[in-house]
Amino acid sequence: MSIDTDTERLTARAREISAREHERLLERTRGSARLYERAARVLPLGVASNFQANDPYPIYLDRGLGSHVWDVDGKEYVDYHGGFGVNVVGHAHPKIVSAIEQAARRGIHFAVTTEPAVALAEELCRRFRLERVRIVNSGTEATMDAIRVARAATGREIVLKIEGSYHGHHDTVLFSVVPEADVLGLRQTTSGEAADSAGDVYRTIPTSKGVPKVMAEYTLIVPFNDAAALEHVLSERGDEIAALIMEPIMMNIGIVVPQPGYLEAVRDLCSKHGVVLIFDEVKSGATVAPGGAIELYGVQPDLACFAKAIGGGATIGAFGGRADVMDVVTRGAAQQGTFNGNPLTARAGLVALTEVLTPDAYEHLAKLGARLAGGCRTAIEENRIPAHAVDLGAKGCVSYRPQPLQNYRDFLDCNAELFTASWPWLLNRSIFMTPGDEEQWTIGVQHTDEDVDRYVEAFAEFCSELEG
Repeated sequence: MSIDTDTERLTARAREISAREHERLLERTRGSARLYERAARVLPLGVASNFQANDPYPIYLDRGLGSHVWDVDGKEYVDYHGGFGVNVVGHAHPKIVSAIEQAARRGIHFAVTTEPAVALAEELCRRFRLERVRIVNSGTEATMDAIRVARAATGREIVLKIEGSYHGHHDTVLFSVVPEADVLGLRQTTSGEAADSAGDVYRTIPTSKGVPKVMAEYTLIVPFNDAAALEHVLSERGDEIAALIMEPIMMNIGIVVPQPGYLEAVRDLCSKHGVVLIFDEVKSGATVAPGGAIELYGVQPDLACFAKAIGGGATIGAFGGRADVMDVVTRGAAQQGTFNGNPLTARAGLVALTEVLTPDAYEHLAKLGARLAGGCRTAIEENRIPAHAVDLGAKGCVSYRPQPLQNYRDFLDCNAELFTASWPWLLNRSIFMTPGDEEQWTIGVQHTDEDVDRYVEAFAEFCSELEG
């Protein structure tokens, strides 16, 4: 059987499974359907964020405890969604609950810096090898402020970003991004106006309505794992470029790890041309290692951005790095926020980082991650599914392409139909997952071997059903 014929057969089989499982899912989630009808009257798409939407409606959750969540129909799931990577501490962890209760009794908000905020800043600097840090309220705020600081520090305006990476929803970074590109029919866009003589760095149109066209003049797109492309543009235009913002591990298209030597080359090139290197560790920070990708790969950026796991489930973001760069916020570079360093968030984040996400916790996460990815690989191999599994401790994924991804264009080769079938299959078997093929699983410290085995069993059954 030819590869093309086998792909066609698997894709057709996936569509059959998807149709059947979606119908079953709708039968199981009538409470979510009713809540959607109510929500859609006041919330566009019935949700508080576009990332939470789904067709024909999202699954609405009611509560969580440990590694499990319950939807509004009372259905129980093992949670691998993890609040889009936030809940590495799990749900209602006793230490986090106690921290929040104590903070609430002492005062939820002052708009004045408190001792817990200072202690959290100290811990962030220690973990991620930062000299200065500012606490904000989301990953979007962190990357937005980091870019402004980089521009202020260099006196330059142009920003480089990686093709296909997501860095929040402010105007500068809404270029070459999924999933909004799907809505606008731009998912396959991997070219534009050449920005260097080699043509491997380019400008493109924004992947969101409402972004001024002029913003394209200030954002250039460069492929991941391609140091040569970066060298081309920096050798020709380095004196115009304020910053390169990048995920050191791409996590908006599954998981793409840096090739050996790539991050080191990026670091050297940015240093050579006076470009501020910004690591977006919103997803990788405190998940792939205690010190994130900075620790895992040993490459230190000039600035780094964090959110999600560092808050213990509370709303948070942070950015920091070199003192000489960060100190521009004391000399006219705007960086404010009424809720920055909020005492409730600061206490939850401090307890999460110092009392829950301990060395023992990371050993536990590493064992569970290896068990989960290993089980998925076995199922993939036994059923000859064109897919691969990635394990990075608390984070991991299955991408439906035989070979590991090296960049966004590899992601476009994935068979999205297989993911579309897997999502309702897993939900119908009590595995709660993120709704997009660009996302990953998140394991928390309260997950168990039994939780992992339930995922592996459901996934293995899916692979067997897909193979037919």
